[in-house]
Amino acid sequence: MHILVLTILTLIAFASNSILNRVALAHADIDPVAFGVVRLCAGAVMLAGLVLLRDRRLALGGDGRAVGVLSLFVYIFGFSLAYQSLDAGLGALILFGLVQITMFAGALIGGERPSARRWAGAGVAFGGLVWLLWPGHAAAPSLWHASLMAVAGIAWGIYSLNGRRTSDALGSTAANFCISAGLALAGALVAVVFFDGIHLSSASPFGLSMAILAGAVTSGIGYSMWYTVLPHLRGSTAAITQLTVPVIAIAGGAVLLSETVTSRLIVAALLVLGGVLLAVTSRR
Repeated sequence: MHILVLTILTLIAFASNSILNRVALAHADIDPVAFGVVRLCAGAVMLAGLVLLRDRRLALGGDGRAVGVLSLFVYIFGFSLAYQSLDAGLGALILFGLVQITMFAGALIGGERPSARRWAGAGVAFGGLVWLLWPGHAAAPSLWHASLMAVAGIAWGIYSLNGRRTSDALGSTAANFCISAGLALAGALVAVVFFDGIHLSSASPFGLSMAILAGAVTSGIGYSMWYTVLPHLRGSTAAITQLTVPVIAIAGGAVLLSETVTSRLIVAALLVLGGVLLAVTSRR
């Protein structure tokens, strides 16, 4: 029961990242780049604190650190910029679909030979995304913002593949957040001094609180809970449970943000999530 409760809370936290980001940007309560910077910093503080409580030390080096930092950096800011336009549920579906497709591609590059079932599942999921994003229909999202979310999904897929090589996922994630936060703060300082490119001072208390909540709670604590329950879940079970994240985000967006759930979005979600389900489950 303890693991079940933690798993449910983790999935809600992951879906809440989309909702918090969208609600903060919907009425321009904070600049999207500023949101990303604050989210990274809040997540770094929370994760570093958790690791220091556990180990009394935090190692910033390690194998694959550069890939982890770069992919996290791209994910955070691609995610934030995309939610200038995308609905919470739509963004989560694009993100989730691209993460799974990227991990499938990574398995191919790594020498795995997927079964016909996995090929079919990946094809169905990809087809669902293409159909959803195809321009020309009334509900078609902004292609630019959808592309930003797709890039974020690819980056998070690479981050996940890279993270498989570490024996301490929480410690590695804390280090990645700390280094990425440092880079983000340095970049923000340069932008403020030379380009006037980030407007943190114009952020409302509400926008800042959403960014802090997304960094410290739904990212920092969310990831720590996920790494707690992950050893207790089979690989296929872990993948299947993540299918609920876009569904929770779509429902949350509809209830909390009054976002429209179109028939096209529902069909695309069924195709994407059904394809992933087909790919990660065995014939039995």
